Amino acid sequence: MDIITSQRQKEEEASGLKRHSFTAQSRQDEAATLTMARDRSPTGEVMKLAAIALSLNVRLRSSDMPVDMQERALRYARSFLDDSSISSAPKHRPNPTLLARAIKKEFDSVYGVAWHCVAGKSFGSFVTHSPGGFMYFSIDSLFIVLFKTEVKLVTELEISSQIS
Repeated sequence: MDIITSQRQKEEEASGLKRHSFTAQSRQDEAATLTMARDRSPTGEVMKLAAIALSLNVRLRSSDMPVDMQERALRYARSFLDDSSISSAPKHRPNPTLLARAIKKEFDSVYGVAWHCVAGKSFGSFVTHSPGGFMYFSIDSLFIVLFKTEVKLVTELEISSQIS
């Protein structure tokens, strides 16, 4: 088993993909995690993001994404949940499926295809994502995972060589 795990880790490192494993938990006393810069020193951008998260009542749990993209995700998710005409549900029962679909479509249109979004109250996940394309946060009682995967176009030449 260790050989398989070791081989898989080497393949992931070679491909440049990263993995995140987590479980969504709704405990109120859980400490929020705010990813600082790589060297863990607070910068102006990160402090601004922390202030935005506080003002939107959002908890940033984990992230490997540029600050401007994180800010867009937080603001978009909060505005979606606050707009009762979009969510088609009472404010006390937001629809996580509609939220996930809306965030995914927003990021696909702004930052290119291959974005995935999961939203819910209780779930676990292990995802492989492109570098700079992962975010895990919570708003009220909902937990949201947003990540991007790599897309490789298949050409006719590649298809014919695989068939032969």
